[in-house]
Amino acid sequence: MPTRRRGSRRSAGGIQLFSISAILVFAALSAVMLAVHPVGEPTDVAGVDATPVTTVAPAEPAAPATPLAPTADGNPPVPVAIPVPAMPVPASPEAPAPRKPAPAPPASTVPVRPAPPAATGSRGTLVFVIDDAGHNTWQLEPFLAIPGPLTIAVLPGLPHTRAAAAMAAEAGVEVLLHQPMEALNDLDPGPGAIMTGMSDAEIRMLLRGNLEQVPGAVGVNNHMGSKATEDARIMSVVLEETNRAGLYYLDSLTVGDSVIHSVASLMGIRTWERTVFLDNSPDKATIIKFVTEGTRIAEKRGYAIMIGHVWSADLAQTLTELYPQLVEQGFSLSTISRLMADSGDEDSGD
Repeated sequence: MPTRRRGSRRSAGGIQLFSISAILVFAALSAVMLAVHPVGEPTDVAGVDATPVTTVAPAEPAAPATPLAPTADGNPPVPVAIPVPAMPVPASPEAPAPRKPAPAPPASTVPVRPAPPAATGSRGTLVFVIDDAGHNTWQLEPFLAIPGPLTIAVLPGLPHTRAAAAMAAEAGVEVLLHQPMEALNDLDPGPGAIMTGMSDAEIRMLLRGNLEQVPGAVGVNNHMGSKATEDARIMSVVLEETNRAGLYYLDSLTVGDSVIHSVASLMGIRTWERTVFLDNSPDKATIIKFVTEGTRIAEKRGYAIMIGHVWSADLAQTLTELYPQLVEQGFSLSTISRLMADSGDEDSGD
């Protein structure tokens, strides 16, 4: 009997040892699985794609496990699974800031010209010519905003000669070469002037060079020229050259003894003459006075050519205000080119 009791105790001890060993093996396997697949990390399942959020850099290698010490009662320790924190997911990169739109190109410096009011009658035709453009562009701009037909005469050889001609052409107004000519009393007519001491060839060369600076010019009028326009030789060369280029000539009539009309008549060339100057005194009241004088002449003669100057401070604003009134009164606004086309170029514009 004692022998049987010892065998029973051995059998019971073997079973207990087997159970402890199984628990240790199971715990070890659990730790390995947790290390391979941490809690919260997606795993591949048959037929289902794992969808990791982003690629994560490999974690630092784990420190080696510390050996487990036996418990106080002498039993083998049971390993405890240490939870592995989920790997942090880096934030998605910040979306690039929207690109700022490209700056708009600078607006044109040429003002937009409003459409002129419709003519209501035929009391006469008015032609407005603005002289002395080319010194700058800011004085020219308000004239280019005036509604209706307009003519700009551009001086050669100045810092803004080409710019002024281009602005006038872009605005759709008529362009003239404002040709400087020798004046009485030794007044300086400016660069590119025709002088009475020049030869015919020098005059032709100078005039052609000046016209190249004012592309799009359809005519020529004189700047100063009180001495040159009294000289028949000088003016016959100028008129021959302008006629050869297909340009008309407008006599600014800076002197009462101008020979332009008589020389042109002998040559069979049509020319035009200024009717009134608008701004000998550049104030609004004087401008209105001479515009009124021009309308009276237009009623009798059929047209009037009125010359002002780009430097006249009140002229652009005054003409802007008068334009609709003139049209309502029955006057039409035009250019010399249109007058020539309408009249069939039959007679001289004296």
